[in-house]
Amino acid sequence: MGRPYLEAAARLGLRVRAVEAAAGWENRPVDLAERFHRVDGHEEEDWTAAVARAVADRAPDGVVSFAEPHVLAGALAQERLGLQGPSLHAAVVSRNKALQRAVFAAHGVRQPEHLLVPDVAEARSWMLERLPVVVKPLTRAGSEGVELVRTAEEAAEIVARRSGEGKVLVEEAVQGPEFSVEALVRDSEVLFENVTAKDTTPPPYFVELTHRCAHRFEDDELASQVRALTHGVLNAIGMRTGLVHLEFKVGRSGPALMEIAVRTPGDYLPDAVGLAYGFDLYEAVIRLALGMPVDKLIHTDPVSWPATHFPTAAPGTITGISGVEEVLAHPSVVRVRLRKKPGDTVLPLTSSSRRMGHVLVDAPSPTEREDALKHVRETLNITTEPRGIR
Repeated sequence: MGRPYLEAAARLGLRVRAVEAAAGWENRPVDLAERFHRVDGHEEEDWTAAVARAVADRAPDGVVSFAEPHVLAGALAQERLGLQGPSLHAAVVSRNKALQRAVFAAHGVRQPEHLLVPDVAEARSWMLERLPVVVKPLTRAGSEGVELVRTAEEAAEIVARRSGEGKVLVEEAVQGPEFSVEALVRDSEVLFENVTAKDTTPPPYFVELTHRCAHRFEDDELASQVRALTHGVLNAIGMRTGLVHLEFKVGRSGPALMEIAVRTPGDYLPDAVGLAYGFDLYEAVIRLALGMPVDKLIHTDPVSWPATHFPTAAPGTITGISGVEEVLAHPSVVRVRLRKKPGDTVLPLTSSSRRMGHVLVDAPSPTEREDALKHVRETLNITTEPRGIR
């Protein structure tokens, strides 16, 4: 995720110091940064300590936090040094779904009815009165730990299975399609907005399978409601400068916020957004972090219609993968990257971390995008053999 930022910084002639996890240390791109600071742990506190050491070693002119564990560490450094950033308030709120619900309720942002409990067992009665509901952990990302509860039997099962997990957020289930907004903000002013339409797996996990950028709502009233929701959310969290990714669903009462992040969205969305509007989103984020001019770089009208798609397969051991070359030969396919190979295990798709790779599509029209996605789904085949997978 960090390499495109390092490459953009190199094009701008910037000197960079990077903070890297131990898991990626051996493969760090040493040619793209003058120094790397290592993080040996996995927790937010470990990243905060490493960033504190890095900025004490040499004060930077800008800090870019692009993954979820970086957000608070980066915001603390930005606040301490007076640098451009989302604001410490925005960073803290974004890292906790319960804090989001509390802040948005105070500012009148439309969102699901919800309940925060120290243990899921304490929400049993509340759930049964409002089925269907969604159970969420407070800080995890990528749909991990998010489950839909539709019946009293499912409520009893989830209470038995997840009791003792700790604090969880239980919400009414908003029925409707899912979307996200990716926005660039400078000094609380929105410079750029993109809407992404999403396909997800069926309940109960809602893992995202396809993202279509540059989405346009045919209903002008709905488009206006989405813009109002976005600006209301940014005002509520006190967003100052940077990249924002917020997710919402459109239910019977209109758009309702699911959650927000003040960092780079995953799933290669910045690559797709950049293709859609013809500019480098990574470079734009760096420019914002440094207070550099960005207006001439950003374009707000789409020039193409990209999508990221995540192939699926039945749980089991992969026995074969076919169609990769045929998919790559399609004129609208930009790349195919698979993380799995024959002999590897495919686990049940309960979170985005279990996906096996992605295909990036870039088409000259929405219709041709759908044709390309159909070609990918029909041509790229991953076969598996069940072997006691749970």
